[in-house]
Amino acid sequence: MRLKSLAATGILTLLPFSNAFADEAVLNAGDTAWIIVATALVMMMTPAGLALFYGGMSRYKNLLNTFAMTFMAYCLVSVVWVVWGYSLSFGTDVSGIIGNFDKLFLSGIDINSLHGTIPEFVFVMFQMTFACITVALVLGAVVDRMKFSSWIVFSVLWVTFIYVPICHWVWGGGWMQTLGALDFAGGNVVHINAGIAGLVLCLVLGKRHGFGKEAMFPSSVTLTALGAALLWFGWFGFNAGSQLAADGVAASAFMVTNSSAAMAAIAWMVVEWLYSGKPTVLGIASGAVAGLVSITPAAGFVTLPASLIIGLGAGVIGFFSVAVLKHKIGYDDSLDAFGVHGICGIWGAMATGLFACPTITAGATGLFYGNPKQVWIQFVSIVATALYSAIGTLIVILVTKAITGGIRVEKEAEVMGLDNAIHGERAFEID
Repeated sequence: MRLKSLAATGILTLLPFSNAFADEAVLNAGDTAWIIVATALVMMMTPAGLALFYGGMSRYKNLLNTFAMTFMAYCLVSVVWVVWGYSLSFGTDVSGIIGNFDKLFLSGIDINSLHGTIPEFVFVMFQMTFACITVALVLGAVVDRMKFSSWIVFSVLWVTFIYVPICHWVWGGGWMQTLGALDFAGGNVVHINAGIAGLVLCLVLGKRHGFGKEAMFPSSVTLTALGAALLWFGWFGFNAGSQLAADGVAASAFMVTNSSAAMAAIAWMVVEWLYSGKPTVLGIASGAVAGLVSITPAAGFVTLPASLIIGLGAGVIGFFSVAVLKHKIGYDDSLDAFGVHGICGIWGAMATGLFACPTITAGATGLFYGNPKQVWIQFVSIVATALYSAIGTLIVILVTKAITGGIRVEKEAEVMGLDNAIHGERAFEID
């Protein structure tokens, strides 16, 4: 009996130590391997998927310029992120607004540092790819007419003063996260932010010469379709990787990402077919991207039926934003960055407030599961993101103008084509 008591006492004595060890972060090889792969998938989305998607939609004389600006966005943001962007996004919170400077140049992070169950270096890289593609998405609104030098300055300023604070608000411990806003993989941080910024930038730049008077055909719908396929492929890393673990939620996010994209492509095709009489390949590709955008904030929170509804809405809303709204208002969003990313991002963020299911992720509960307050929280987060992005982007544009002496190319260069005028190259040899 005495031996049993001693044994029980020993076990009870060890329990606090066991719990303490259980609470410590422990590297998980499976999670780490998956997030490394997811990071590579998201990286591919910018200099490959988006470059092809945007490049194919731009005019033949500006295809290389579109590629160059997309590539340069990735390169610039990659450097900014590791020098100061990561620290300000994910450093110790300062009043719910921004991170601090503790991790400048990734100070204090080494090969043994962990973020949850993965190395912090992997987390840094994963988040970096999100910052890179967000800046590159803005480009879609202004191809054909923005100075390359101005794009370089704008990219550095915009990622620092617009992307980084919103990223901190939503994912870095800022006020939106505290409020309870749901954004699994970037509805606010990436798509609404980039879409609004693109709209402001295109309004300030003004319309392209000949807009509304002459046909502006895409250089290659084939390249755009290929780019859309690569974006779709990479988006599995974008959404499923945002769980930061190889688990059931990641698997669910993987599935609903595909379902939403497929449904949106079908919906866009059907609406376009009924509206204009032809189901275009460009429309199908755009629909798929619209579905991917809309499911992004919801991916880790919603069920399969909800993802189909979200995709259906994205296809219909996306088409009318691009085919009707833009032309009625008359703004020149070259490649529909606002129509696809801004408006479909807003739809996705609001749909998250409707369909978030607590059986997918505990604590994420939307209107249809008994939490009407979530809809209001989502609305507040959308409005705050849009206002900050719009006002902040306008300020960044004015500063860029002051630094570079203007942000729009000369008329002669625009008419000639930016591939030749700026880069001295041509994408195609035309007799």
